[in-house]
Amino acid sequence: MRGKFLFAALIVTGAVALLVPVLLSHETATRVDTYSIRADVPYMVSPPVVPSEAVFAGDTVDLRRYDMRERMDRELMSFTYMHSSTMLIIKKANRLYPVIEPILKEQGVPDDLKYLMTIESNLNMRAVSPAGAAGLWQFMAGTARDNGLEVNANIDERYNVEKATRAACAHLKSLYERFGDWLTVGAAYNAGHGRIGGERTRQGREEAVDLWLNEETSRYMF
Repeated sequence: MRGKFLFAALIVTGAVALLVPVLLSHETATRVDTYSIRADVPYMVSPPVVPSEAVFAGDTVDLRRYDMRERMDRELMSFTYMHSSTMLIIKKANRLYPVIEPILKEQGVPDDLKYLMTIESNLNMRAVSPAGAAGLWQFMAGTARDNGLEVNANIDERYNVEKATRAACAHLKSLYERFGDWLTVGAAYNAGHGRIGGERTRQGREEAVDLWLNEETSRYMF
């Protein structure tokens, strides 16, 4: 009797051993089929939707104009699919924004300007550009000194998060007094106020989004 029981048990075990891989392979095939190009609804990478308008620093930007829409579309796609860089920036933002945001509020600078700092340095506090701009806000030495930072052979306050942020606020507010809209302030922060002021005069347009500028500055605003 015992022998018959063992024999039956071996038969069942063998059947299960043969059946499980078949079931798993069927499940895998079904799962792959669901998410492959053979499925009715294939997996795909799709661009993010461009809104009809966006609000930056309290100003509404109309994105229905075709050139504005295409420029916004380009930057949305670039940043949406730069996953590794984006995730690292988000991790740094969780640590740095709580320091930056109260200073912007205290100084009367729109909170959205923290994103200007983000695009300047990728939130790398030790960032140094080939031209010599340094710190989170990427100040050139002369501009840093003009806005109250100490920069010399022994001390460089461009790397001090709080002091550099207050200096950036002073600089941004002076640019806003001259240009009157925050996107143009962003362009001037990137390209220099002299260049943007000259291009506004030469091209007869007030807002930087309407100016023909170099690619870096044109993309920078978006």
